[in-house]
Amino acid sequence: MSERLIVVTGAAGFVGRALCAHLAATGRTHRGIVRVPAARASRGTEFVALGDLAAVPDEQLAAAVGGAFAVVHLAGRAHVLRERALDPAAAYHAANVVATERLAAVAARAGVQRFIFASTVKVHGETTTPGRPFRADDPLSPRDAYARSKVAAERGLAAACEGTSMVPIVLRLPLVYGPGVRGNFLALLDAVARRAPLPFRSIDNRRDLLYVGNLVHAITALLDAREPASGAWLAADGEAVSTPDLVRRIAAALGVAPRLVPFPVPLLEFAARLSGRHAQQSRIVSSLEVDASLLRRRIGPLPCTLDQGLVATAQWWRARHAI
Repeated sequence: MSERLIVVTGAAGFVGRALCAHLAATGRTHRGIVRVPAARASRGTEFVALGDLAAVPDEQLAAAVGGAFAVVHLAGRAHVLRERALDPAAAYHAANVVATERLAAVAARAGVQRFIFASTVKVHGETTTPGRPFRADDPLSPRDAYARSKVAAERGLAAACEGTSMVPIVLRLPLVYGPGVRGNFLALLDAVARRAPLPFRSIDNRRDLLYVGNLVHAITALLDAREPASGAWLAADGEAVSTPDLVRRIAAALGVAPRLVPFPVPLLEFAARLSGRHAQQSRIVSSLEVDASLLRRRIGPLPCTLDQGLVATAQWWRARHAI
């Protein structure tokens, strides 16, 4: 069993649960930071409820990260499609910037050696042009409050590490899917499984995704690397797909026939604007490709292909619905 303590924030979230389960299964000493006490104990994981990381006293943060070799910071306010906050920018700033800066500063003072921060590829922009995926050294061009808060958090982390022995490692992520996924990807799974007609057949785009098992592998590889991989890294499964091809491959994993309907893309976009869902529709019709070759060269190939990740996700979906 490894005695190098790993602290995971957002341990009750989608990625956090997968990472903590892997750390427990592989006998790694770890501590999961959650907002509220866990409803169910997770075998092999020590949970500490701290509430709001942007407001919790420094001494509680220090106790939570004390003795840790690394912090994996997954907690934060994710992209919100149906915004309810009165001041979304302030909400993103508190959850993603203030919390990260405070946690990083406390971790550096505590002697933590590595700090892995889950950011987003959206710091580079919303879309890519064909054949020109985002690269980690591309200019930052955040287009919404969520992405801007992640840029500010990355810079706050770098500032907190400056002059200390703590190494900042930033992972800029595309859409992450896998067992336990929620949000739009789960809605797409549900729609494909019930064979709902989807008006996506005419879409011609390319988008990269990241299987949660591949993300967990990347995180643990960066934790275990002899030489810390300082800086920002892009991660993806390595196979960009169009929206209709993704639907077909989800359908194959679920063992159903897809129902893709041709529909003019400009009309899709027009209908989305009328319904107030233009941002959501943009992610269906636009391209967002990721060049993750630098990370693969650093840590080696990721263990799962896109199809393998979709099969694992489909198995979880069927078990969830007792099918």
